[in-house]
Amino acid sequence: MASNRQVSAFDIIGPIMVGPSSSHTAGAVRLGQMGRVILGTQPAEALIELHGSFAQTGQGHGADRAIIAGLLGMSTDDERIRHSFAVAEALDMKFRFEKVDLGEDAHPNTVRLTLRAGETSIQVTGASIGGGLVEITNIEGYEVNFGGQYDTLLVIAEDRPGTINAVTGWLLTHDINVAFFRVGRKQRGGEALMIIETDQPIPDDMVEAIEDFDWVRWVRKVDKVGE
Repeated sequence: MASNRQVSAFDIIGPIMVGPSSSHTAGAVRLGQMGRVILGTQPAEALIELHGSFAQTGQGHGADRAIIAGLLGMSTDDERIRHSFAVAEALDMKFRFEKVDLGEDAHPNTVRLTLRAGETSIQVTGASIGGGLVEITNIEGYEVNFGGQYDTLLVIAEDRPGTINAVTGWLLTHDINVAFFRVGRKQRGGEALMIIETDQPIPDDMVEAIEDFDWVRWVRKVDKVGE
């Protein structure tokens, strides 16, 4: 999938990282981090489905260990990345890898994560697009497109009048400017996913306030990469 995002000096220089490949190591770590954040905690169980290049060469390039490291909350320069399987075992995090064909439209470095912690579960699909950058493309069956270049608020809520105004009202109260706002839904009157990328960090108290609405299923904030 083509991206219109402008190239920065970070893209040229690359991330601070452990491992031989920014796509298979730094990007893979960040995909794991994203999955952990969207789940809301460290998973107790993880199914990691690898597509394309990830499936073919990910093990040799360390993408498998890097994804687990991200799920454990490690940073891209953590020396424990190469030992992440052992760390996960010590923490009783169960995981397994499978190969999957997500179709020709999927980026070759794509992973689909099915994560569970207690009664909470989530499915997240994303791709490592180069230079340590990632793009989340699907959450719980909703097509999305964000990668951590902005602070991001994710809200799954009932699809009913007034929900967008209620959420944006809290952004206004905190003087937070919206860079991009997208809403996706599977059917009218069901649930909808709001993806709100902002120019300022999203405070925890605002997340808690939005969670208190009875029509909200869950809220997550994804901090800007590097913050």
